[in-house]
Amino acid sequence: MPAENVNNAPEFTVSELSSALKRTVEDRFGHVRVRGEISGFRGPHSSGHCYFALKDESSKIEAVIWKFAHARMRFKPQEGLEVIATGKLTTYPNSSKYQIVIDSLEPAGVGALMALMEERKKKLAAEGLFDEARKQLLPWLPEVIGVVTSPTGAVIRDILHRLQDRFPRRVLVWPVKVQGEGSAEQVAAAIRGFNALPEGGRIPRPDLLIVARGGGSLEDLWSFNEEIVVRAAADSMIPLISAVGHETDITLIDFAADKRAPTPTAAAEMAVPVRSELFAEVESLARRTMVCWQRGQESRRNELRAAARALPSLSELLAIPRQRLDHLGAALPRGLKANTHAHHRRFSQLSAGLTLKVLRGQVAQANHRLTVSGERIRLSARALLRQRRERFAGLEVRLKASKLSNAQAQRNAIARDRERMQRLAERARRALLTTMQRLDARVAHNGQLLSALSYRGVLARGFALVRDEQGHAVHAAAAVGPSARLSIEFADGRVGAVADADRPAAAAPADKPAQREAKVTAPKRVSKPIDQGSLF
Repeated sequence: MPAENVNNAPEFTVSELSSALKRTVEDRFGHVRVRGEISGFRGPHSSGHCYFALKDESSKIEAVIWKFAHARMRFKPQEGLEVIATGKLTTYPNSSKYQIVIDSLEPAGVGALMALMEERKKKLAAEGLFDEARKQLLPWLPEVIGVVTSPTGAVIRDILHRLQDRFPRRVLVWPVKVQGEGSAEQVAAAIRGFNALPEGGRIPRPDLLIVARGGGSLEDLWSFNEEIVVRAAADSMIPLISAVGHETDITLIDFAADKRAPTPTAAAEMAVPVRSELFAEVESLARRTMVCWQRGQESRRNELRAAARALPSLSELLAIPRQRLDHLGAALPRGLKANTHAHHRRFSQLSAGLTLKVLRGQVAQANHRLTVSGERIRLSARALLRQRRERFAGLEVRLKASKLSNAQAQRNAIARDRERMQRLAERARRALLTTMQRLDARVAHNGQLLSALSYRGVLARGFALVRDEQGHAVHAAAAVGPSARLSIEFADGRVGAVADADRPAAAAPADKPAQREAKVTAPKRVSKPIDQGSLF
């Protein structure tokens, strides 16, 4: 009997059995939440899907995350991370195994988040993103302050009020989400956007950035632990203050920022000094400067008086120069006479040597030098003229050869340009012909469409268009009064007509319901051009 029962059992194909198992598993379990450790994760596949396994101490289940689900996940899968996965349990017939298709993923408790945060902190610190050497000094008094935060929270109001109390500055707010899906990407984009503003542009480039958010749980502040936000803060060329959470809240952006503030209000206090204190300090420095200047002037005045008392009198200073002047004045006549006698003796000696024979000898020597110089100039001119003729002859030969080669090159260039022009002309002719054919076809098609949509085609089928004296189309007989002049248009022309004289005029509505019904049922008169009226 057992053998007969087995033989009589219905047969299933492998595909039928796999499909039945798939339906059974999906109907029995549906969506489930599974807690386990990620194993075998190597990053997204080239298709964008993720394949890995969830395991505990004794079991393992295959898992898959489709591309569209992975893109919107807040927490991305990582090797060794303990998570709670929510998804649909199903089977994979090709390998006869069951798997879970994950829709959402979250770390298994705060401990997992802290472990993930600590691991990410070590990784980024090893890359040098938290080094003190990378941090910039905050500007003492920034002209423009950029704030990256939510525009609807109390954080931005606290920052603005604190800046207004201490030292009013111009503030640019880049509105972002500070928690939830997509918030990390928006914060990173805001930081990079402020850095991308040009100097002297229409929108001023901030001198200081403040990334701020109120307090919250570790899950609420997790967006500021994402790598994209930390790297954007580390790469910022504008000094950045991190003011995320309360004083006890620590996020990874605090380590990458140039300065960490315990609260958003404290960030505003770090950004600008107190204006009243600056005024008091300036006044104190001005008073001290005036006192120092007065003391210096008094000291120099005393030194001048002491130096004046030590100077000798004017008569004592001029006594020796006056005596030397008198002595030289007395010796001047004798010196002038001696100088005159010395020049006279020198002129006498020079005049004795100027005889006619000496002058003739000098003239003869000058004539000889002139003759020799003229001969040398004549020989030099002939040699230079011969060299120039030889050079010009060589240049003439080279010029002729260059003219021939240049003319041949120009002929070749003209021939190439002519051939290219002919090709372009042929292409232009073909393009023009193609364009004209396309435009003719479009005009013909538009003409056919116009003919098909024209009301005159309807008139050709035996209908007529009735207009009133103003040229408006008449849609109903109730709109025609007694003895009204009408224009009836047929396919071959127009004919004037007059309504019946004994035709009663359209009665006015007796009550409001009838009037309301007439408003609903009466067609609306639409003004149409005279040459093309509406058939309706």
